Amino acid sequence: MFNNNPSEPEQELSKEQDSSEQFAADFSVDEDAAASSPLSGEAAVDGASAFFADQDRLQQELQQANDRAVRWQAELENYRKRARREMEDERRYAALPLLVDILGVVDNLDRAIEASEGNSQAAGLSEGVKMVATQLAGVLAKHHCYPVEALGKPFDPHMHEALMEMPSEEFDAGNVCRVARQGYRLHDRVVRPAQVLVSKGPGPSGAGAASPNR
Repeated sequence: MFNNNPSEPEQELSKEQDSSEQFAADFSVDEDAAASSPLSGEAAVDGASAFFADQDRLQQELQQANDRAVRWQAELENYRKRARREMEDERRYAALPLLVDILGVVDNLDRAIEASEGNSQAAGLSEGVKMVATQLAGVLAKHHCYPVEALGKPFDPHMHEALMEMPSEEFDAGNVCRVARQGYRLHDRVVRPAQVLVSKGPGPSGAGAASPNR
């Protein structure tokens, strides 16, 4: 009488065959999935290229933003320096219009002193005027307003205004030989130039020639 139940070795063999077939089926499915994956083959290469391209673009944009920030920072610092310099100049030269008006008074005092020279009757008045002129010069110096050096100095068109040239035995050619009106400066800025006569060296007396604004 035959036994319809398979023997135990046959059952084991059947289980091994089923496992092999299932593994082959799973492996074939994984291969199909890998083949259809967007990161496989050329698609993976294209994705990597796009990633690195985006990275380079972002680095360039970051560098450009940094450059703009540095440039704006430099422009802001230059603006601050310029604003501070302008404010300082305004403060230093704020009194310039007033000094221009006061210099007219100084000129009148100088004329009064010159007119009183040699007049014995006006000796006391002359001394009083000189004291006032000295006091006013001290006030001007206190506010950094000083006379322009001119007599005996080489002619400087930035500091002097030439009225004429004239022969001079005392001063070399090109030097100021006479001051017609005193000039003044405020700090390093000329309030008004000195009006001067310029030597052209030794020559015949009275042979001066007009040469305005040399």
